Amino acid sequence: MKIIRFLKDWTLPIAMCAGAAAYFVYTGIPALAPTKPYVARLVAILQPALIFAMLFITFCKVDPKELRPCRWHGWLLLIQSGSFALLSLLLMLFPHLPGQVLVEGAMLCLICPTATAAAVVTGKLGGSAASLTAYTIMANLATALVVPVFVPLIYPHDDFSFWTYFALILGNVFPLLFCPFLLAMLVRYVFPRFHRVVVGCKDLAFYLWAIALALAIGVTVKSIMHSTVAVSYQLGIAAVSLVCCVFQFWAGKRIGAHYHDATSAGQALGQKNTVFAIWMGYTFMTPVTSIAGGFYSIWHNIYNSYQLYEKRKEKPVA
Repeated sequence: MKIIRFLKDWTLPIAMCAGAAAYFVYTGIPALAPTKPYVARLVAILQPALIFAMLFITFCKVDPKELRPCRWHGWLLLIQSGSFALLSLLLMLFPHLPGQVLVEGAMLCLICPTATAAAVVTGKLGGSAASLTAYTIMANLATALVVPVFVPLIYPHDDFSFWTYFALILGNVFPLLFCPFLLAMLVRYVFPRFHRVVVGCKDLAFYLWAIALALAIGVTVKSIMHSTVAVSYQLGIAAVSLVCCVFQFWAGKRIGAHYHDATSAGQALGQKNTVFAIWMGYTFMTPVTSIAGGFYSIWHNIYNSYQLYEKRKEKPVA
């Protein structure tokens, strides 16, 4: 029982360590080299499937009547979009700025929308999954609107219009966000018995996320290990992503506390869809900046593990 309790209490750190260890063990066995294309394909299918299932379970527990804008939503959107715009203008004014890659890494970490898994963690921490879900939808829309305005000013591309950028971003983030939401709403009103069964699965979404996290950390380690960037730049990008992570959690909690929703606002601004950040770095910016998303994934999950540890300590001992 102590082992089971330990696994439950430290699910996220164990998942992170397991993901990193699995990558090194797998790549360290030469006989498994021919299976790499198949494993990569399996991970590419399994990750979104786990996220879809996790979001479906989480959204089944969200009352659609509670999905309404909050005042802290506007402040967080202003921080997310405004910081990205200011850094974009900096690169426009100083196109040959030393350390441009570090600025781009910060831009990715700041504009990146809220992680789809944030609603799961928010619920575990005692926050409002409904408020978080509403902000996640707005943050994705804001990203889809802001990025097409500023990125072409830094990297002009004749084949990419505003609507091309807009469609690419929406196509990348919205199917995995809206499809489980729509399915959850369908089940809520058409299949109420099944809906009650899903709602009764207390921690299933959290453990599905832990498996998805292990896969994500494995992919993150792979992207960092295969990066051709100098170690000095990697350390610089790691530091920049850490600063962005600390700032966004702090700012989100500070603003949320003013509206009595510090936990939800902190997760909304601090926990990011790092897969999207990696994709955006490869697609729209200097490809090496994509590792900023990988490092951010490590930082925000370490902080989430700490928050969950502190939350467990609040529970009275039976």
